[in-house]
Amino acid sequence: MTASVNTAAALALGDDALVLSHRLGEWAGHAPVLEEEVALANIALDLLGQARVLLSLVGDEDELAFLREERAFRNVQLVEQPNGDFAHTIARQLYFSTYQRLLYGRLSADGGHGDLTGLAAKAVKEVAYHQDHAEQWTLRLGDGTPESHERMQRACEALWRFTGELFQPVEGVDVDWRELESDWLASVSAVLERATLSLPEGPRNTAWSAGAGRQGVHTESFGRMLAEMQHLHRSHPGASW
Repeated sequence: MTASVNTAAALALGDDALVLSHRLGEWAGHAPVLEEEVALANIALDLLGQARVLLSLVGDEDELAFLREERAFRNVQLVEQPNGDFAHTIARQLYFSTYQRLLYGRLSADGGHGDLTGLAAKAVKEVAYHQDHAEQWTLRLGDGTPESHERMQRACEALWRFTGELFQPVEGVDVDWRELESDWLASVSAVLERATLSLPEGPRNTAWSAGAGRQGVHTESFGRMLAEMQHLHRSHPGASW
């Protein structure tokens, strides 16, 4: 590991990107339209590229991705949530990409984070597209048909309780987390209002979920996802392609 990056920070941000990349990749062959198949695949590849850079700052990227046990992963619980219907995927992407763009924007403007600064400067443009993509679909679904509106509202409410963990401080990431959360809330609220959706009212920092993923505590669905993601590598140890 280079001396200019904090292991905890690289692992946490890398795991976020890796896990969400895999979730989005699960849409391959199942997206509602061909254009969206390509869009989701491109976002997944962007996130995978981020994950590779970040995990390589910690150690061997393949070992970290495919040989760690569930409790060793430090991703937030939001990114591991199942895709559900298309509205759930879009709500998850709206919440996360808004957070990621704000965070990377701060890191890229601050040269004091070593290798994280360089990664953020390159990734923030990708993440801006991810956020715009999620916002446009939120508007289309929220202000669309009665059914699409209901599905989008339900998805926003179902995932709301996982958003508080995004703003739990990460060791080695020196930003104003309260300000980050405030900016995130303002951005998400504005999008939901334009989409004729109501801002969820439930708690965002429950005792069970706040910071749990960063501590290695994950939801039930994550274990099944991880088994699928790691199956090939574990089945053929040492294989090369």
